[in-house]
Amino acid sequence: MYRTRNDYASWGRVVRAPHQVWRPNFLDELDAFAKADPSGAPWLPVGLRRSYGDTPLNAGGRLIDMTGLDRLISFDREKGVLRCEAGASIDDLLQVLVPRGWFLPTTPGTRFVTMGGAVANDVHGKNHHQAGSMGCHVQNLTLARSDSAPRRLAPGDELFDATLGGLGLTGLITEVELQLAPIGSAFLDVERIAFSNVAEFFGLAEASAADFEHTVAWIDCANGGRALGRGIFQRANWREDGELVAHARSAGPAMFLDLPRGVLNGTTVRLFNSAYNSLQQRGDRVSKVHYAPFFYPLDSIRHWNRMYGKDGLYQYQCVVPPATARDATAELVRIIAASGAASFLAVLKTFGRRQSGGLLSFPMQGATLALDFANRGQETLDLMARLDCVVAEAGGHLYPAKDGRISAAMFQAGYPAWEKMQELKDPAISSDFWKRVSRS
Repeated sequence: MYRTRNDYASWGRVVRAPHQVWRPNFLDELDAFAKADPSGAPWLPVGLRRSYGDTPLNAGGRLIDMTGLDRLISFDREKGVLRCEAGASIDDLLQVLVPRGWFLPTTPGTRFVTMGGAVANDVHGKNHHQAGSMGCHVQNLTLARSDSAPRRLAPGDELFDATLGGLGLTGLITEVELQLAPIGSAFLDVERIAFSNVAEFFGLAEASAADFEHTVAWIDCANGGRALGRGIFQRANWREDGELVAHARSAGPAMFLDLPRGVLNGTTVRLFNSAYNSLQQRGDRVSKVHYAPFFYPLDSIRHWNRMYGKDGLYQYQCVVPPATARDATAELVRIIAASGAASFLAVLKTFGRRQSGGLLSFPMQGATLALDFANRGQETLDLMARLDCVVAEAGGHLYPAKDGRISAAMFQAGYPAWEKMQELKDPAISSDFWKRVSRS
């Protein structure tokens, strides 16, 4: 039933290890999950493995690849209620939903995510200030565990709350029922506004929250001096022109080889950021944009993570509460710029008050900053440790889906419900991430 696979890594590609992998294709095959594994090796369900760190890894254990369970079970076109198997991807679902005038209530920055993964990481998007995270829209889900029969769970059940953002630790999510969002077009009116510093970003975010469903900013964390904290703010709403055209499925350009180490360095990233900043200020301030390039710009380049070289990359994403958000964000940007670290994929946005109730859900009201760092060993780890100090002092925490090195102490301080998760997790399931952060 299991095969040894050497190509199962997370998107960051820092940790690579052989895994024993089973890929079921029908739900009734999961009956085997309830049977004791004579080896005693822990299990872990995984999807398309777009998490950057070690949440989808289980070295020394086994992986259950859920991508074979990808069927659409039911779709109420009038009410916009979708039920599907957990291995169905956003990429596939949008082909069905968009032409019929529906979209996911929120979406992460890649469409190559399964619905089970979206729930297990309680993903968020550019509209959190209005819509909250994915878990806010899940009406029910079915969970198979090693110690009980499959159960359909609804909001209010403590195991439901543990499964939202639960990183696959509570069992195998087999089916998800989701309330969708109506759209009148596949296109959005997107407005771009240049800002000069972090304070201006927060002013734009506050002024845009009520009238714009989607807001996000690219921020320059490479250039210091007068350019420190400059960026491009985008705010958008769906159009109502009836052009309900799903994204093209044709493959775009691909990076087939790893870039040599050092190509992404402080100099090249500063030059790129300066060019990107200038380019984004050209043309019309408001433009008509299809949802694919707006929500999923990097999906147009296959294997884009290879640009960071064979050593891989770390992503660092934090959230800090409103009271400390401006000062903490400015300090984070200052530290990154002073370090000379190569991060050009820097995204800054705000979260609203709406929460899913997931025990380990990442979003909380405040501001979130996400950055990619090429893996330079101890140098990169030391930089992120300095950023940790700022985040912890500000009362924030890090995103498990993006993490590959947070200490147990910082995780436990940022997620005080972790002990409750330890009680509710499936006893047969574990992951590299959980073994690392649940140590006392």
